[in-house]
Amino acid sequence: MVVPRGQEYQAPQEVETREDEEQNIKLTEILELLVAAGYFRARIKGLSPFDKVVGGMTWCITTCSFDIDVDLLFQENSTIGQKIALTEKIVSVLPKMKCPHRLEPHQIQGLDFIHIFPVVQWLVKRAIETREEMGDYIRSYSISQFQKTHRLPEDDEFMQRKEKAIKTVTDIFEVYKPQRKYKRQKGAEELLDEESKVHATLLEYGRRYGFSRQAGKTEQAEDKKIALTPGLAAAGKAEPCDEDDLQAAEELRIKTLMTGMAAMATEEGKLTASTVGQIVGLQSDEIKQIVSEYAEKQSELSAEERPERLGAAQQHRRKVASLNKQILQKTKLLEELQAKCADLQAKCTEAKKSLTEVKSYGEKLDKELAALETIESQADSSILQSLRALVAMNENLKSQEQEFKAHCREEMERLQQNIENLKAEAVENGEEQEPNKIIEQQYKTEKDKLQKIRLLLARRNREIAILQRKIDEVPSRAELTQYQKRFIELYSQVSATHKETKQFFTLYNTLDDKKVYLEKEVNLLNSIHDNFHQAMASSGSREQFLRQMEQIVEGIKQNRMKMEKKKQENKMRRDQLNDEYLELLEKQRLYFKTVKEFKEECRKNEMLLSKLKASSS
Repeated sequence: MVVPRGQEYQAPQEVETREDEEQNIKLTEILELLVAAGYFRARIKGLSPFDKVVGGMTWCITTCSFDIDVDLLFQENSTIGQKIALTEKIVSVLPKMKCPHRLEPHQIQGLDFIHIFPVVQWLVKRAIETREEMGDYIRSYSISQFQKTHRLPEDDEFMQRKEKAIKTVTDIFEVYKPQRKYKRQKGAEELLDEESKVHATLLEYGRRYGFSRQAGKTEQAEDKKIALTPGLAAAGKAEPCDEDDLQAAEELRIKTLMTGMAAMATEEGKLTASTVGQIVGLQSDEIKQIVSEYAEKQSELSAEERPERLGAAQQHRRKVASLNKQILQKTKLLEELQAKCADLQAKCTEAKKSLTEVKSYGEKLDKELAALETIESQADSSILQSLRALVAMNENLKSQEQEFKAHCREEMERLQQNIENLKAEAVENGEEQEPNKIIEQQYKTEKDKLQKIRLLLARRNREIAILQRKIDEVPSRAELTQYQKRFIELYSQVSATHKETKQFFTLYNTLDDKKVYLEKEVNLLNSIHDNFHQAMASSGSREQFLRQMEQIVEGIKQNRMKMEKKKQENKMRRDQLNDEYLELLEKQRLYFKTVKEFKEECRKNEMLLSKLKASSS
């Protein structure tokens, strides 16, 4: 019974040859996708298509780093039970990964590559996207881990330079930090306004900002003088007097502030009276007089140090600085004008190029128009007139359509305005209460009807769901075919195992019978050997021994006759069973032939029905 089942399994393969070619094409595309994604085990020729495809799917799911409570362990050359369990795990993972394609375990187990291909394509795309997202993160993490334990020569050089640079910067800060040169005396007049306090503080550190401000004003005045025409020069003579007065007032103010200050002890080249007393340490009248005179002269020098002595030089420097500033401004203006001139020249060249292009394009259009006029003169005038009439009609219809749309919009606005006016009048006259009640009653009745319809719809939906579940419980033709194939495979495996076990049993029984016969032969030979000397001792025992030997030979011949007879019977039974097997094979061929013809007739029937529907529609 094993051989007919094998023939029954091979026949559908001959019928489904076209589908197998499509499956092989899809298998090749799937393997190319997996190799392109990085799963190079798909190139191994020793693996089966199931191991390659399922291994690639498990690799893609693992690469996606999807957190699921499913163990996706994969091993090659698994049994059917392990394969079914693995396919069920993969199918349960796909909805959690939000895969847009549906896949069943029997499709993976049955190597339905047409339905497996879109799922593998989506998994490969998802795996590539996940690797791209994780690439930068892994790279930065590896760099941080490397920097924890290792250091490059550039880093060591940078650290050495960093320490040296920090030390240099701190030294520079210490050298060039602000130094206080003067200090206000205790008995000096108290400053009231904030501006005087600011100037006094700046003067303590040797900064005189009043001059710079006045210098800026002087420069502005000089710029204005240069910009004035010779005819207006006389009108601007009063401005220097104002500037001189402001400058004199500012210098007087600085002098007043400086009179209330004394030089600091830390200033180089200057010593105070207290410092001189501490150094000398003498209490004589002469030293005290010298120290007091020194302190008075020091205060006079610090008070008399004002810009009056350097007025002409300061004014000259201001004029030179103003002229230099004007020169810089004019040079900047000249550079800007030169840049603008270059831009305008570039734009002019571009405009000339565009003008030449437009002229060439215009000449080309003129040539084309001339060619069209010649073609028009050669063409049929009636056709041209009909075309012109159709074009004019098209334009007229477009304009009429636009006018009609505009008229419809105006009419709609007018009717809506009329409706609003009527509603307003009804509200004013109090006539809207009764229609409102009628409308509310109608709304309630319609709402009740809607509720009833919804209840009926829910009941009908439940019935449809029940029927749908019942329909889903019935397996489809494809599922039945798949189940049939799986049962055939299981039956073939069970049959092979049973046949192998049966052969082992037969071999065991044969060897056991052989052992029994050999033991009998050994016992017989031992008994003959033991009794041979006794039988040869006398003539009577010898005759008895010979008779026993003849009986033994006769028994062996009878056993041989029985075994030959049994062998002949088994041979006859084998021939009978072989004849029955040939008859069944003939019936099977006839069955497959009839099924093939039936399928062909069904296909023709479907084609005729589709043609009939197309002709009727």
